[in-house]
Amino acid sequence: MFELITAAGWPVYPLLLASIIALALIIERLMMLRTEKIVPADLLGKVVNTYRQQGVNPQMLDQLAKDSPLGQVLAAGLSNHTSSRYVMKEAIDEAGHAVSHELGRFLTTLGTLATIAPLMGLFGTVVGMIEIFGSQSPSGTNPQVLAHGISVALYNTALGLVVAIPAMIFYRHFRAKVESFLVDMEQQASKLVDLIHGERVDFDPAKSRQSSDKA
Repeated sequence: MFELITAAGWPVYPLLLASIIALALIIERLMMLRTEKIVPADLLGKVVNTYRQQGVNPQMLDQLAKDSPLGQVLAAGLSNHTSSRYVMKEAIDEAGHAVSHELGRFLTTLGTLATIAPLMGLFGTVVGMIEIFGSQSPSGTNPQVLAHGISVALYNTALGLVVAIPAMIFYRHFRAKVESFLVDMEQQASKLVDLIHGERVDFDPAKSRQSSDKA
């Protein structure tokens, strides 16, 4: 490994730093952006049951807000359950913007690293080409300088792509995952508003079949 770094020359150090940062961000986002952590499957049902049995109280709202990002959105809506539909949805939208910002944390940095890594590799390539041309002299070519220049050019180009490709893949994956979470939270929050305001009737397939049989 040390020999590879020596062969790549000093331009490789910024690329190594970028690779470490990108890897750390990818691991952190993989740990944080999990479905069970962001949008627990049974949370809405529990919230509706608790609301129908106990109503809303500060302790319940505080516990719900600490549960998950979806819990934060639902808690914002429940805190305005006595207000109009418009006010309730407005509170949910505001909470949703805050949650969206939190879920997208570090993704801009990861996308930036994916974009600049090839440019950093290109910079190393240019440095290597300068060394190659510097190996030319009236007395002939210096083989050691020529070989080192070629190594700097090729290693930096390769490492730039090695850093950029996974970083871009994970950046797009995380962006799509965040958007999916936000759509899911919006749908569940809308259902909560409709249930509280008594304007949604849950569809029961069993009852539907019984009605069809009687007809």
